[in-house]
Amino acid sequence: MASDFGRILFLTSNFPRWEGDSTTPFVLHLAEDLQDLGWVIDVLAPAAPGAAASETIGTVATKRFRYSWPEKTQTVCYDGGALLNIRSEPRERLKVPLLVGAEWWATVRQLARNRYDLLNSHWILPQGFVGVMSAVPTRTPHVTTVHGGDVFSLQGRALRPFKKLALRGSNAVTVNSSATSQSIDDLVGIQVKRQLIPMGTDVRDPDPQVTDSVKRQYRSEDGPLLVFVGRLVPEKGVFDVLEALRIVKREHPGATALIIGEGPSKSALQELADSAGLAGSVDFAGWVNPDEVVSHMAAGDVVVGPSKPSPDGWVEAFGLTMVEAMASGTPLVATRSGGIPDVVLDGETGFLVEPGRVDAIALAINRLVEDSALTSRITTAARARARSHFSREASAAAFSDLFETVIESRPR
Repeated sequence: MASDFGRILFLTSNFPRWEGDSTTPFVLHLAEDLQDLGWVIDVLAPAAPGAAASETIGTVATKRFRYSWPEKTQTVCYDGGALLNIRSEPRERLKVPLLVGAEWWATVRQLARNRYDLLNSHWILPQGFVGVMSAVPTRTPHVTTVHGGDVFSLQGRALRPFKKLALRGSNAVTVNSSATSQSIDDLVGIQVKRQLIPMGTDVRDPDPQVTDSVKRQYRSEDGPLLVFVGRLVPEKGVFDVLEALRIVKREHPGATALIIGEGPSKSALQELADSAGLAGSVDFAGWVNPDEVVSHMAAGDVVVGPSKPSPDGWVEAFGLTMVEAMASGTPLVATRSGGIPDVVLDGETGFLVEPGRVDAIALAINRLVEDSALTSRITTAARARARSHFSREASAAAFSDLFETVIESRPR
């Protein structure tokens, strides 16, 4: 590998706001892994209350642009993402034009001041659109990375032209699953060339000390422990976890559930646990250190990922949590939704059921709990698939090859 392939600017609306932040770190991980290969990566992201204007996160130089004053009003992004924030608080929509305008101006300035070889925009809106509007005047090659939620949500007719411009105006487009790719076909047609590159996941082995600590804290000796990891919102299927637990307890009265994550539905979930008589069987752990998620999953008997479509069209485009579950050595029960079937092979590396089928989720859990030979076969195959197909190293290598190709093919 060359010692220095070139310099890339990542444009994103979702990035850790400070060291140890619970914001999904996959963009940071990709930047760090590309730097390990010899690239120089800078990140440009929206400001947030309490976040520094400029700093190094991990090993990545990060700048944040302001789009609203005072500082405490910069609340469109983070804490679940812009889509969730706008849905939860419609008044946040009024800040979106400010966000887009400030992002465009900050991107143009950053590209003009530095000799970047490529701009990589994460999510179609607003970054893909802003990226095209910024890359053209500065003559910078531009790759748009589509993570799925940006295609499945924001389905309004008024936004379609902006999505089409972002995709058609990019030098290359990457998608994380076949479901995301199909949605692009439905949106703009097959004339948009794209490359399937799943975002990599840290598939390290669980830390035995962390796993043992979690077992001592949350696991009952009288029954299986179910583990859920994700945002506490209806589309992640977290309510179905509690309903499935209620059914599983008919066969295994000592069964318990560990809910890892935060979100606007937490109070409603706690109320459901109380009303269903599950209060003593469900623990809400909140967010945990991202480096310890796999170790927490390893403490369970079954990981449950019951994602389902939301009313506005969102689906699980890929499911990094599913890969982490497969790497943990704990069997997984997930749903046949969005890009999850790209990750989980039904009956081979986990079980897939139809979204919302709580009875089927409970049945699959009972099968895994009661058949140790089946569980051993599935977890062995799942670990192997996680490492070979969805590791951070494999993802970074694929992105690196694509970026080299785009840079080399630019007009001189």
